[in-house]
Amino acid sequence: MVVLTKPSLGQVPLTRPQKPNHHHSGIPVIDLSAPGSEALVVRACEELGFFKVTHHGIPMELISKLEEEAVRFFALSQTEKERVGPASPFGYGSKIIGCNGDTGWVEYLLMEITSKPMSHASLAFLTEPSASSFRSALNEYISAVRKLACEVLESMAEGLNIEPRNIFSKLVMDEESDSVLRFNHYPPCPMPQASEGVVTGFGEHTDPQIISVLRSNDTAGLQISLRDGSWVSVLPDRAAFFINVGDSLQVLTNGRFRSVRHRVLANGLKSRVSMIYFGGPPSGERLAPLSLLMSEGEESHYREFTWCEYKRCAYKTMLADNRLGQFEK
Repeated sequence: MVVLTKPSLGQVPLTRPQKPNHHHSGIPVIDLSAPGSEALVVRACEELGFFKVTHHGIPMELISKLEEEAVRFFALSQTEKERVGPASPFGYGSKIIGCNGDTGWVEYLLMEITSKPMSHASLAFLTEPSASSFRSALNEYISAVRKLACEVLESMAEGLNIEPRNIFSKLVMDEESDSVLRFNHYPPCPMPQASEGVVTGFGEHTDPQIISVLRSNDTAGLQISLRDGSWVSVLPDRAAFFINVGDSLQVLTNGRFRSVRHRVLANGLKSRVSMIYFGGPPSGERLAPLSLLMSEGEESHYREFTWCEYKRCAYKTMLADNRLGQFEK
């Protein structure tokens, strides 16, 4: 696996060391094929905003095929990869995350997901004959992971006892849905002294969209923040997917579901590769707490705003900023 060109920790922040941290055993694991899983999904969204799903219906062969293509891309020379950048926001990026000063020990490829096949994507390299296998794997994976995201969102609606069943999923399935796919590669990192801290791969943040569907290889590094502010590590599972509640879903449920704060720490020995599907609403979609989820006399915690308005706000802030604070009543 390739290491970032001219590795330097000077630009990358360190995370202050905490007490010894073990993999968190309390991450909900939900079998989507099991009766009653809807209630478990709702509980996980309320308590953590994060959970693992099994029996998700996506073949391991399909997942591995796309991961292999991603690994092949990140193994290209730096010159070849930079032909696909700089990310603005789509394309290839290295260490620089966004345009507001955030950095991390990561290189990434960010793609816009539309209703059109990936052969018509905005990234020119995907239209080249040499990218045909990558393009094919993308189309198959995106179709499958979007379906999974909708299945989970519909389980949420069922667990909340609200109609219609597609009240959340229709936003992701809309032809104008503003969704993205992100590949993150965290190369092995030259680690500093333990007393200085741990190198940040991707700084703490919440995801602005409705739902995030994450899959990674078997290298650890992902951590989530609990309600008390403590950080716990998530044990990787190549065969499963992890679900994040996004900011938009927190708004739609008036804070009942929690948008989980998370981060990735670099690994000194092994590369971590992750693939994340972010399911977002159409640009002009108006977001506000759903009245059918609010009890009599309950006040809305958020003012109404469009997804486009919120996304503009997100692009202007640092990763760790509380973006939703600007939209609270």
